[in-house]
Amino acid sequence: MHVDMDAFFVSVELRERPDLVGKKVIVGHPLGRSVVLSASYEARAVGVRSAMPMATALRLCPTAVVIEPRHQLYYQVSAQVMEVFNSITDTVEQLSVDEAFLDIRGALRRLGTPLEIGALIRSRISAEIGITASVGIAASKFVAKVASTRCKPNGMLLIEKEGTVAYLHTLPVEALWGVGVKTREVLARLGIFTVADVAATPVASLQKALGSTGPALHALSWGIDPRPVSTVRAEKSIGAEETFAQDTYDDEILTRELLRLSHRVAARLRLANLSGRTLALKIKYTDFSTITRSKTLGAGTDSAAQIYAGAVALLLALGTRPQSVRLIGVRIDQLESVDSAPLQFSLDPREDNNRSTEVVGDAIAARFGSAKIVPARLLKPRDSP
Repeated sequence: MHVDMDAFFVSVELRERPDLVGKKVIVGHPLGRSVVLSASYEARAVGVRSAMPMATALRLCPTAVVIEPRHQLYYQVSAQVMEVFNSITDTVEQLSVDEAFLDIRGALRRLGTPLEIGALIRSRISAEIGITASVGIAASKFVAKVASTRCKPNGMLLIEKEGTVAYLHTLPVEALWGVGVKTREVLARLGIFTVADVAATPVASLQKALGSTGPALHALSWGIDPRPVSTVRAEKSIGAEETFAQDTYDDEILTRELLRLSHRVAARLRLANLSGRTLALKIKYTDFSTITRSKTLGAGTDSAAQIYAGAVALLLALGTRPQSVRLIGVRIDQLESVDSAPLQFSLDPREDNNRSTEVVGDAIAARFGSAKIVPARLLKPRDSP
């Protein structure tokens, strides 16, 4: 079973803005060179897509309501979704904040048929969390993912094992995992436009054209995907980055953004009960050249104050910048569970106080949604009277 939330970020926002239900809504930063993070299906109907430049999206959909993202809230709702999944089966493979594979074989005797289990999941997510989900059910992970994609939004589709190949062969070639724009162009030059065309093409020909991807696509075209649902999915890193509306040399702007990103990363770490021992700073210049600098910390941290201090030190160590900065980002690597590797707190009481304030902020956001505690430096100035 593949369960995927529908327009996740937008759906979470509409819980508090029911007046916007049925309207064109985009989640993302409205200015500059930011991108669309999520779009309602009404906005998608006119061509708006995730990862599309916001400027392009607003040209396509000038009447859209744009909502600033609230990442910490989305991760909290994601945790609630995963709790529902884990109450159904112990075998859950989380793919992202809003989707997962579930092996439901062990739940059949307890909860009923696959369709009944899918209906239960959808009803609980709607009743308990206030958003909608689409459910694909099949004999393999790939086909279950195809099914959930084909029944969006707010639908459910069961592809029986015996009918898998027949169903797949009705689909366009881009339904196969790994077929993006470039691969589709290569296949088109070979006269391959559908999954059925891939299935009818010799493996040797596909391998010659696509390398190791060729045999994998051929197997998928026949519904062959033996991978089990894996419950082990350790995060390798947690990070956040931002593209500026205008490229900048200004240290005040750069460090202020580092402060905001540090708080976002730290909140995600604490929500996942993780700490990290390696801090990385990412800078992208006007010409799109990118540099990364990192440092290993003395102990694991989930503190925004410690992350920010380390990020600023890395920024200052770069010295004079050769160009203005287009993008800045912060990342924490070498993650480990706080339970297995407790945090080492500083002897400086101010650092402990900072983290305590952040934890209080987490609790406030969890209880009141949009409410949160942020450093005064991140508050938007009031308009003059």
